[in-house]
Amino acid sequence: MTPKEKAIEIYNKFWDAYQHDPVAHECALICVKEIELYRRVIEKEYSEDLYHAYGIEEYWKKVKQEINKL
Repeated sequence: MTPKEKAIEIYNKFWDAYQHDPVAHECALICVKEIELYRRVIEKEYSEDLYHAYGIEEYWKKVKQEINKL
């Protein structure tokens, strides 16, 4: 799934729940921030930089950028 498709998917889930653009937008960003926070917890626990190793960090940065465009 492309970052844009993922951004739209996350946003739409919150839109369905709240039916209000600013709330859905902020909730989608919070969701991605939580994913990034959890990544740091996992990396700290395992002492590995897993996101950089697999290019996942860049993916979620792009998802945030796409959410901000919505």
